[in-house]
Amino acid sequence: MVGRPYLRGFVVGPFEANCYIVADPSSLDALIIDPGDDPDVIAEAVRSDALLVRGIVNTHGHADHIAANGALRERFDCPIMIHELDAGYLTDAEANLSALIGCAHPLSPSADRLLKDGDEIRAGRLVFRVLHTPGHTPGGICLLTDGILFSGDTLFAGGIGRTDFQGGSIEQLIESIHARLLVLPDDTAVYPGHGPETTIGAERTTNAWLQPA
Repeated sequence: MVGRPYLRGFVVGPFEANCYIVADPSSLDALIIDPGDDPDVIAEAVRSDALLVRGIVNTHGHADHIAANGALRERFDCPIMIHELDAGYLTDAEANLSALIGCAHPLSPSADRLLKDGDEIRAGRLVFRVLHTPGHTPGGICLLTDGILFSGDTLFAGGIGRTDFQGGSIEQLIESIHARLLVLPDDTAVYPGHGPETTIGAERTTNAWLQPA
């Protein structure tokens, strides 16, 4: 345990995705999670708080979570990380859905580090554990550190991620949530890819998608 991490969230882009900056409060080493747009806003927050960006992590490869990757990697000279099964999404306009909004060019550079389930990502004394939670996309992940879960588009407050896009599976998503997330303590704070924060306990008891049939 390193004490409560520095945590700052932003709602970015037209699809109102959540981007998070998480840092070790002692070293100010930081990760940027899901920079889906507005790189200048994110970069100004990093600058104003004198953070040291050690990496960009995408919870999955959809456009609204990756579009600022390139601008921020260039600005902070840091690696882009994504699960190996979603790595191809970064440069594929059809797979990452940018083609649906008329953007045919790649939204992001290729990844610098391919993640697998159980990998650890470090920022100072903070350790983020990679939980592979496929279903929204084949390579969807959540990140767990010190009682805080960044759930991407796997789990929302009162909802779950869409499964009607390429590579999606409702059965796989529900299994991922039950097997990987609902086993966490009830007081685990959940910071999702869209919408307000919640807890594992709240979702276990009130999320209609997760109740017994």
